[in-house]
Amino acid sequence: MGQDLSSYLDGLLYADYLTYWDYIQLDVLLNLQHPRTPFPDENIFIMYHQITELYFKLSLQAIEQICHAPVLSADIFKTQLKRINNYFKALISSFEIMVDGMDKEQFLKFRMALLPASGFQSGQFRLIEICSTNLPNLVYERQRESLQGKDLKDILEKIYWRSGATELATGKKTLTLRQFELKYMETFLHTAERYRLHNIQFRYQQLSPEEQAEIAPMLRDYDLNINVRWPLMHYKSAVRYLHKKPEDIAATGGTNWQQYLPPKNKRIVFFPGLWSEEELNNWGRIAMGEE
Repeated sequence: MGQDLSSYLDGLLYADYLTYWDYIQLDVLLNLQHPRTPFPDENIFIMYHQITELYFKLSLQAIEQICHAPVLSADIFKTQLKRINNYFKALISSFEIMVDGMDKEQFLKFRMALLPASGFQSGQFRLIEICSTNLPNLVYERQRESLQGKDLKDILEKIYWRSGATELATGKKTLTLRQFELKYMETFLHTAERYRLHNIQFRYQQLSPEEQAEIAPMLRDYDLNINVRWPLMHYKSAVRYLHKKPEDIAATGGTNWQQYLPPKNKRIVFFPGLWSEEELNNWGRIAMGEE
C-alpha cells in the first residue's frame, strides 16, 4: 500500500483481542427485541420473525451470486441453490415454533397490539420472488394476458400479493398494504429492472441442456420450498391461532387469509416449464393432503 509495514505491526500491540460477543455483536442482537405488551410469548413471535429475515438475507446473497456471476456455471448454480434450499428447509422445519410454540390466548391478545404490522410486509421475501422469475409469473394467471407489451411498472401494479391485503368487506387496500407500498415499491421496481435479464429463471435458460438437466431437480425443490411449503406453514399457523369466521379475523387486518394463503389458490410458480400440466393443475394440493 506504499506504507511502512512495521507501523501496522506496531498498531497490533495496542489492539484488543477479538471476542465472540464483539464479533457477532451479541449485546446488540439480544437487545433487538422490544415487545409491545407484557405477554412473554410475544418474544417468541418477535425473535422467530427476526431469524426469518436473517435467512431471507442469506438467500438474497446467494441469489445475487447466481444472477450476477460474471461467468455463469452449473457449479455456481448448484452451490448457491443448495444453500437457499437449506435455508428454507430450516425455516419450514422450525415453523413449529410458531404453529405450536405460543400460547393461543396470549397470541390473540398481543397480536392485536401490533396492528397494522404484518409478516405480509416482509420486503425481503418479495425481493426473493422478484429475483427468482420473470415478473409476469408473479401475476395471477387470469391477468397475465392483459399485460402483454406492458412495462415492469405496469406489471408490478398487478403483482399477486397486492390483492392479498385488501379489506374483506370492501376490497379496498388495507393500511397494512398502503404502508408496505409506500416503503418498498420503488425498491421493488429498481430490483425488477436490475433482474429483468438476470433473474434465476432467465439465467437457468442460458445454461446448456446438459447443465439444465442437472440443475432442474434443485430448481423444482426451490419452487416448492418458497411457493408451497413455506406458505403452507403460514396457513397452518393461521388455522391454529385465528378463528375461521371472517368477522373474527381482525388480527390479519380484516383480510381474507383463508383465500390468500393456500398455494393452491395463488398458483404462483417460478419455473412453470419444469412442471407437467398435471402438476401445475394440482399445485399445492398434494402437500395439503388432498388427492
